[in-house]
Amino acid sequence: MDQAKDIKDITTPQLSALPLYVIDYRTLSYLSGPLLFVENVQNVGYNETVELRGPDGMVRRGQVLEVNQNRAVVQVFVGTRGLDLERTKARFTGDVARLGVSLEMLGRMFNGSGDPIDGGPPIVPEMRLDINGQPINPWARDHPAEFIQTGISAIDGLNTLVRGQKLPIFSGFGLPGGELAAQIAAQAEVRGSGEEFAVVFAAIGIPHHEAAVFRRSFEASGALERTVLFMNLADDPTIERIITPRVALTAAEYLAFRHGHHVLAIITDMTNYAEALREVSAAREEVPGRRGYPGYLYTDLASLYERAGRIKNKQGSITQLLILTMPDDDITHPIPDLTGYITEGQIVLSRDLHRKGIYPPIDPLPCLSRLMNAGIGEGKTRPDHRQVADQLYALYAQGRDLRRLVAIVGEAALSEEDRRYLSFAERFEQEFVNQGQTNRSLEETFERAWKLLGMIPARELKRIKTEFIEQHYPGSKSSENL
Repeated sequence: MDQAKDIKDITTPQLSALPLYVIDYRTLSYLSGPLLFVENVQNVGYNETVELRGPDGMVRRGQVLEVNQNRAVVQVFVGTRGLDLERTKARFTGDVARLGVSLEMLGRMFNGSGDPIDGGPPIVPEMRLDINGQPINPWARDHPAEFIQTGISAIDGLNTLVRGQKLPIFSGFGLPGGELAAQIAAQAEVRGSGEEFAVVFAAIGIPHHEAAVFRRSFEASGALERTVLFMNLADDPTIERIITPRVALTAAEYLAFRHGHHVLAIITDMTNYAEALREVSAAREEVPGRRGYPGYLYTDLASLYERAGRIKNKQGSITQLLILTMPDDDITHPIPDLTGYITEGQIVLSRDLHRKGIYPPIDPLPCLSRLMNAGIGEGKTRPDHRQVADQLYALYAQGRDLRRLVAIVGEAALSEEDRRYLSFAERFEQEFVNQGQTNRSLEETFERAWKLLGMIPARELKRIKTEFIEQHYPGSKSSENL
């Protein structure tokens, strides 16, 4: 066996669980994209971390993806460029990939592997946690039931985000999904709780100018001091995108379940993550699934999404807001399709609204929050919340249908009642959905909602109880219009 072994004693406390010696393997047999094959390995386990020292002396980290008898397949986090088969050494550490975590992480920016990139000092870790997380016992999960105010009317009023929920935003190329994510991160709060609230923001495969925009947005809003940023940039190794969300969610779990913070974990863009996963799958020569993605894409996405939630008798929680770009604006594409199965709803951005200059261009009709009812109502938001949302949906849908009719028969053929619904749809988009970068309180959102409902005779508001109409209908609390 042509293999060089360097044996050294290990006495440092953090490695006390490792064997008494380590082996430097020089039996690399094959390189393929981000993958490296090492022969004649001994006592190597799945997910074990690997240190690779190339001819230039630089140490790179990797992870064991597969062990077949005495051969290990290693995924190199920063790519294999510059490595060769003869002079590269592989050292298996005997441990899984871990992230050093501390409350000092708040207000700091890290790369996709968890190393500081903001010019500040290294983090002194309180502990080192497995980046793959620990499964939450289903019996220990608590049901999400608390409203999170994002400051976005189309979300707070119509598709409410609830603490412990996982809610994706389906965007398209050129649509401001990242911009919306940064705005929500800066504005989000748990109303009236008075408890610690933190944001963990993970950007996957974004350009440098977008990273600068995110940083400036957090600094301008004053939210940076309660935010942990993980940035995997477009020119960073593609393979690093696979560990970026895991590193970010590990930091979120530490803040939530060790220190009782309410954590909003925002990850953008999950499409870049899935593309990196497809690249690794192709390098491993696996049988492809739909559109070339690996057959385990659903399971892999679920391993990330299911790290959201609340645990009984623990104060903290993790709420996930996931941004993904739909290729060709196709909501049936495997990434949004599988994401929709795992998560509790979706927020969909509209290219038509974006062309009209409406921001955020959220199209309410295909949107859904499956946990909305658990987080709204008396004592949480407002007693009339659900009924007002249902009425706005119904009137806007009717107005959208009339737009298609107008394209065929012309507006002159419409009745006065139809013109009222048509006008409602236009004003709803311009005055309720469209809000720019302003942070709207829940009270202002409902004030605008009732102002729009005042366009319609009260007798036609069939989804709202009479008592709420008498309390909130603009201009009159009598029954003359009922």
